[in-house]
Order: sequence, then structure tokens, then C-alpha cells
Amino acid sequence: MARQGGRPARQGFGLFERETALAAAEDALDLLTGLADDPPWPDPIPAPRGARGPHLVAVRDTLDTPDTSDIPAAHDDTTPHPADPAPDRPRTARRGGTLAYAAPAGLGKTTLLAEIRRRAAARGCTVLSARGGDQEQGIAFHVARQLLQPQLAHATDTELRERLGSWYDIVGPALGLRAAAEGSPPDPQGLRDGLDWVLTHLAVRRAPLVVVVDDAHWADPESLGWLAAFAPRAEELPMLLVVAYRPDELPDEGSEFTGHRSGRRPLGLAPLTFDAIASLVRDRVGAHADDAFCRECWTVTSGNPFEAVELAAKVRDHGLEPTAGGAHELRDLAAALKGSGLVTRLERLGPATVRLAWACAVLGTEISPQLAGAVAGLGGEAVADCAVRLREARVLAEADDPDDPLEFVHPLIATTVYRSIPAATRVALHGQAAWCVVDAGLGPTAAARHLLETHPEGDPWVVGRLRAAAGENLRAGAPDAARRFLARALREPPAAEERAAVLFELGCSSLLTEPATTVNHLRAALEEPVADPALRHGIVYRLSQVLAHSDRLVEASELLGREARQTTDARSRLRMQAEKFMWDAFRADEPESPARSRRLTALADRLTGRDLTERYIIGLRAWDATLRAEPSAVALGHAERALEGGLSWADESRGFEVPVLTALTFLYADRPGRAEELFAAGTAEFESQGWRGAHLSFAYTLLGYIRYRRGRLVEAEDFVRAGLRLSERVGPRTPAQWYAVGVMIEVLLARGRVDEAARIADAHDFGEPFPAAVTFPDSQTVHAELLLARGRTEEAAAELAAVGRRLDPRGMRNPAWCPWQLHLAVAEAATTPVTARRTAEDAVARARQYGAPSAIGSALRVTAEVSEPAARVKLLEESVDWLDQSPAAYELARSLVALGAALRRTERAREAAEHLYRGLEAAQDCGADGLVEEARAELAEAGLRPRPLHPAGTDTLTARERAAAELTVRDRDAAAVLGVDAAAVGRLLSAVYRKLGTDRTGLTQALRKADREPREPGREG
Repeated sequence: MARQGGRPARQGFGLFERETALAAAEDALDLLTGLADDPPWPDPIPAPRGARGPHLVAVRDTLDTPDTSDIPAAHDDTTPHPADPAPDRPRTARRGGTLAYAAPAGLGKTTLLAEIRRRAAARGCTVLSARGGDQEQGIAFHVARQLLQPQLAHATDTELRERLGSWYDIVGPALGLRAAAEGSPPDPQGLRDGLDWVLTHLAVRRAPLVVVVDDAHWADPESLGWLAAFAPRAEELPMLLVVAYRPDELPDEGSEFTGHRSGRRPLGLAPLTFDAIASLVRDRVGAHADDAFCRECWTVTSGNPFEAVELAAKVRDHGLEPTAGGAHELRDLAAALKGSGLVTRLERLGPATVRLAWACAVLGTEISPQLAGAVAGLGGEAVADCAVRLREARVLAEADDPDDPLEFVHPLIATTVYRSIPAATRVALHGQAAWCVVDAGLGPTAAARHLLETHPEGDPWVVGRLRAAAGENLRAGAPDAARRFLARALREPPAAEERAAVLFELGCSSLLTEPATTVNHLRAALEEPVADPALRHGIVYRLSQVLAHSDRLVEASELLGREARQTTDARSRLRMQAEKFMWDAFRADEPESPARSRRLTALADRLTGRDLTERYIIGLRAWDATLRAEPSAVALGHAERALEGGLSWADESRGFEVPVLTALTFLYADRPGRAEELFAAGTAEFESQGWRGAHLSFAYTLLGYIRYRRGRLVEAEDFVRAGLRLSERVGPRTPAQWYAVGVMIEVLLARGRVDEAARIADAHDFGEPFPAAVTFPDSQTVHAELLLARGRTEEAAAELAAVGRRLDPRGMRNPAWCPWQLHLAVAEAATTPVTARRTAEDAVARARQYGAPSAIGSALRVTAEVSEPAARVKLLEESVDWLDQSPAAYELARSLVALGAALRRTERAREAAEHLYRGLEAAQDCGADGLVEEARAELAEAGLRPRPLHPAGTDTLTARERAAAELTVRDRDAAAVLGVDAAAVGRLLSAVYRKLGTDRTGLTQALRKADREPREPGREG
């Protein structure tokens, strides 16, 4: 017997010449269990999965001790593991991973996995197992339910809520643990994240965990895609994922298990040699079987262990003498094992038995005798008699109890029986099965997979069951399965009055995965006669939404305008106007933007905000005021009005655009703390709904953008990277990715990492053609800023001029939102300095009109940069004064360093040092590494050494900062009360604004909010 690591390899019953495969499993289990109780797996849950491929256990061509150069050093513990009595067995650090076996049918994958399960259980592992089924591939989460349902099904609803926490409403329906709630369904990525959470917690709480999936090539796409995406995490967990599949039948969703991406190839199973077949035959028919007989067995089975086992059983059943004289009969016996031979053998058992076998083949796996009898049209006694005959014929597997589920001996037999059913009969049996599963109370989804196999007959019952099944799957997070059912319902076909509704449902099911298909279905639905106005309006809203998200804003606007003119319901017309206003606001090529703004202003000013539609219009009015640089107080007033009755971020029928725009209104008006508060609430809504694709990507990206605007660049980078990772799961060049890449470039440029910003732009094809929609920040402006940082000034100037030609005619002139003029002035300075100053001064005027201190201060700094040296100090001093009144820490740091540099050049070293030291400390707190180096260089030029920096503080106000803030809101002289000069008060208030995320106008509200939050200890002085 082969040895591995100094110990005999244990051979399971029926496992011949599988030492290499078993050795790989043993090694993987050794890594998983560590062969000792030390070291324990850490309690913290590992971070979300990264982009690495799974750790596929490498195939070894020999039985030598494996290469462990990549395994952490063993712990010095000589206590033998209970499952390993050899005291000299080396111990390794614990490690999870993925073990994949790929082999054609009949080569022993199932037997091998059964042995791995046995060995894992003997080592004390928790074992979860599932098996794909040929007939169950269309049942969403069928394999996931097999794995996870047994671990949770015994829990009460209260216990289940405690175990699943916030994932209860998202994961519960997918696993069949509860009915799906009404409302917006989770997106597929959100559901996968929930399943990740469940499996991760099982792995940690019930470690070590072994997850075994047989016939993965037949797993449903939802489960297979989830497991393949989860596989890289197995290496980080106390978990071994074992999968087996037929390589020629594995769908694309399971390509992770092929090792193509990770470079770790799966383990193959070769046909058995003559010696192994001989041992197998003698084990089953007797040691007296001679070599000639065994060689003929090997020849006729081609070394296939399943066929060899079945052939040996037939030899035993027929009493054939296992000698050379009887070898000539083996070919006839082998022919009866498969294909037409198996069918002929089955037919000899009688028509009732054939019907039961057919019913079982149609039903698939987990077949109850009662259900099989109902499909076959047999009574209970007949089912029992037929089942006995099928077991004797080795068609069905043996059972301990007559009421146990019926199961085929091998999937090859099930496939052969299914394919032997005459086509018309097979269709009829699927139809009968659909009725029977509904009568058995198994629900519309169980029936729908059978209805997919039937012929269209215009049956309303079929349409109803398919629509119900689609609704269940959509709410459970399986839109692809829902789409299959609805497409089949459409072919039935539905009644004329139902066709538009089916098309609408079909369009909704493909919204997240195939927006172009959604557009086609919804346009077709609008062409149908729709008697229900609510249905027609729902189609219009959804169609305009998907058109807009596909960067087809003109079509979305025209659709809403046309439908608004046709509808007779005033409230519906108002909502369509609101939707049209919104998509027009995003259009970069809107021809009548000023006129739209006037209409929006007139409408919003007479609305009270009594319902969501009115609040959306008021919110759009706030955003329009922001874009046009109306005084920030006007924009903020409308934003507060819009929020008074609430704006839901996760209302699927509305979209999240207006709540986002309302929150951004606060950001640009120097109230980033309020904006962040709104984004945090919106993000929580997305997560609670299971929306973890594009929606959550936007939320994380824009949260990062808020942190960037506040000057918290390290935190901003973390948030934006999370948003970018999510956007990459959504797809390339999607709006979510445009936002994430654009903001990431902004953050990296602020941190001084120009080369990295350029690499990210190149990797994501961030360049022309830019989206037709207005983005935040404007994509073309960001791209031009990157060009400017890389020294490509002429290209940057050309792009920025194009931005101006695009935005100016529309009245979008707020440099707080889009500072294209500031970048253009810098680009123009080298060649046309007069033009550059004029451009910058125009930006200052626009910023003053808007009134946000950060916008005014930033514009003044750029104006100083492009002005004559004599004018720079005064402009920069004013810039610092304005930025001290804002929460924009990074912009303040830039102006401080620029002012210090300008003072140094005018030989005012003492004043220069004060500003440079302060700017250096502010840049360090922001994480602006490039600016830190610039400040250090300026100090060195002045002959000064950087003094020790104070560590960055928290957002909790010190006692003096709090006193200065409270005195300011009460309009008292803080300098006199505190006994300091005005400059010191200014610095205290500057810190207050940055910590609370507000300017002076929002200070009272920010202080109230701070009073409601717990204070950190040790921050009072």
C-alpha cells in the first residue's frame, strides 16, 4: 500500500489506484486541521474576498512528500492528533483551500468524495455536502440550499433572525428558509455577499469546515457562480472546498475551478489499470477469477470503475463462472449496462416499472415515492413493488426504509433513462409533474422547471404558475431564473390583456444584467394595449430609468415628455415631469437648459412637499441652484425643504438620483458633515435591501468624494477603492466605474501619486469618449487635471476649453462643483498669462456669487498662482482667510503652503515659516504626501527645519474649540472672552469647521448634532 508522509494511505471501499487523489485530500485536510489543536483559527472574520484565484491543491505526479515551501513554519507541538496516531508526523500551520477533481463520467468521483467526507468527519470536521442534478440545474440556489439549509432549517424564526442578522430578509428567501418579502429585491451581488457571510460564519463558528460539491457541472448557475467567486476566500478560512465535475460539461460560471486563472490545475482521475480492475472484480466475484476473465473485464469497460463494478454485479447475478471460458459473455453483459442495453433491460421489468423509472428520471433527485407514484399514475403498493424491482436491477439505489427518497444508482443511469423516454411522453410527464408538485404543496417554482419542458398551449394556468415562480425567484435574488420562466410564459402565450404585464415583468427581471434586452421588452410592452394606467406608468418609469442608466438620456427625456402629454392623471403627469427634469439635469447636451431651469423654479416654488414626487422636484430645484451658482443659501433652503418629508434612497421605482443630488447640495455648499450623514443613511438602506452592486459602489465612491472634499485623503482612498472594487464586479465602462475611477484619480492626485493615477486611468480606459451624462466630478475635467499633472498642458487646455463650451451655455457655472476654469487658468498661464488671469478672475466672481468659502478660497489661490508676483501674497492671504472659514482642510493646506512660499520669495521669512509650518501640519493630517514634500522643500529653502508634527486629532472638539464655537453662534466676542487675539480665534474656529464638516452658516446645527453624539474620553482639554 502506498505511503504518504511515513504513514499508510487509507484506502476506502471501492477506491482503486486513487492514492494520488486521496493523498491530495489528506494533505489538504492536514493543512486544514493542522494535526493539532494549536494554533487555533483566529476569531476575527477575514476581510471580503479579494481578486486572487482560489488555492487549488496542486496535483502531484508521485507519492513523495509534498513541497511545503509555501506553508508557514510548523508549531513545536509533539502531541499527536487523535486522527493521526503517528507521533513523528510533522505539524503544519492551518490553512484552508480548494480541492478540485475533474474527470469524465463513471471514473469514481462520487465514491472518492464520499471517502473524503468520511475522512473529514473522522478528523472532527463539520461536513457540508451537495450534489448538482441534471434535472435541477434550472432551480436557483438548489446546491446552496443543500449546503446551508440543514445548518439553519431547525432554527425558529426568532433564532434565524438572530443568526442571520441584517441578512435575514436577503438570504432567507434564497435558501428557502422564509418567504420573500414584498418590495425591492436584492441584486445578485448583494445576495452573493449574504451567502458569503453565512458560509464564512459557519466556517469560523464550526471550524474546521469541509464543503463538498459533487457533479458541480450540473449545479444551478446561481450556486455555481457564488461558490466559484467564494473559492478564493477558502484559503483564508478554516475551510476546505472540494468540488468534482466533468471537465467537458462545466459551465462558464465554474471556470474558477479549472485553475486557468489561479494557475493551480485540478486533479484528474485516470481510467483504472488492468491490475486495479482485476482487484475490483476479484473483490466482488471471488478471488478465483482468472487473469483472462479479468483482462476481458478491463477491455470491455475501458478501465471505467463504475462500469466495472456494475459488470461484476451482473456476473455475480447471472452466476457466470469468472474464467476464460466465460469471458466471451462479458461483452453482452457490458452492453446491457448502458444505452440501449440498459433500456432493453428496463423494459423487461414491465410497463409499470418503466413508468416509475421514467417518473423518477423526470423528477430528478430527492424523489419522494408518493410524488413519483403520482407522476407515474401508480398507487402506493405498485410504487413499492416497482421500486423493489428497480433496486434488484441496480437502477435505483438500495434504501433502508421503503419510504426513503428514491435515488438512481448513478447519474449515468438517470441520464440514460431520461433520454430513453419518447419525446412526446417526456413532455407529458413534465406537465403531469408540474400539476403534481403544485398539488403536493411544493410551490410554483418547483412546478415551473417542469413547465419549461412542456409545449406552449395557451394555458392560463401555466402562465400563472410561471409568473408566480418568476416573482419568487426575482424577490429571492435570482433574476436570470425569473427571466427564463417569464420568457417561457410569453411563448405560451398569455392572454392579450396580460401580455403587457408579462413583458413588463420580463423587462424588470433583466434590468440588472441585460439593460439592452430590458429596453426591448419594455418598448414592446408599451406597444401593447394597456388598460391599467398604473401599469403603463410603471412601464414608462422603468423604461426611462434603464435608458438613462444606459447613457441614452435623450431617449429617456423624450419618452417622459411624450407620455406626460398623453396622461390624464395630474399626479402621474407631475411625476413624469419630475423624472424628465431629473434626466435633463444630467444631460450634457440639453438644448434648452436655462428654460428648463425657469420652469423648474416656477414649479418648485409653488409645491409644498406633500408627497415624494413634490419633494423630488424640490430636491432637483436645490441641485439646479447649485449648478447655476445661485447663492448657496438658496440651494440649501430647497434641500432642507426636500428632506422634511423624507427621501428614500432604496425606492426601486424612483431611483436614488434625487437623494444623492440633494446630499451633494450640502457638500458643495460647505456642509460635508450633513452630506456624509445623508450618505451614511442611504448606504445603510442599500445594504439592508441587499443592493451591493452599482448602488453600493456609487455610495462608497461618493462617500470617498466627501472625505476628499473635507481633506481626509487616506479615508477617501479607502472608500473609493471599495467603490471601485464593487464597480469592477458590475462591469467595465459602466457609470459606477466612471464615478469610481474619476474620484480615485482626484484622490491620488491630491496625495501626490500622479503615476498611480495615470495607471488606474489607463487600466480602466478612462478617456474619450466621455459619458453623455453629467458626472460628479465631471469626468472630462478630471481627465484634463490628470493631463495637467503629467505635464501635458496643451492637451489639458483643449479638453478644459471643451468642458467650458459644454457647460457654460447650459448655465452650469459653479466652480465649487466643476472647477474647470481653475485648471484651465493654470494650463493657460505659461502661454497666455493675461487670458489665464481673466479666466481665474471669472471663476472667483462665480465663486463669490455662490458664496461657499471653500470655492472662493480655492479660486483665489489659483488666481494668485497665475498673477504677477507682486499681487500673489495679498490674494493668498485672502484665500487662507476664506478657507479658514470652511471645512476644506486640503484646500486650506494648499493655500497655506502657497502663501508661505510666496512670503519666502519676498524675503519675509518669519511670516513664511508660520504659514509653512501650519501648512505642513495640515498636509500631514490630510495625507497629502506630495504637498508635505513641497512644504518641506520650501522650509529647507528658507533655511528652516520642520519642527515635530502634532498627531492628527479626532473629530471631538477641545474645550477651547467648543467655547469659541458656542461664543460665535451667540454672536459674542470670542477673543475677548477667551483672552486671545483674533488670529487665535480664527484658528480655533477653522479647526471647528473642519472637524464638524460645516461652515459658519451651519455651525449651530452641527453643534446640536455633536451634542447628541457620545464624546471621546481625553479630548476635553
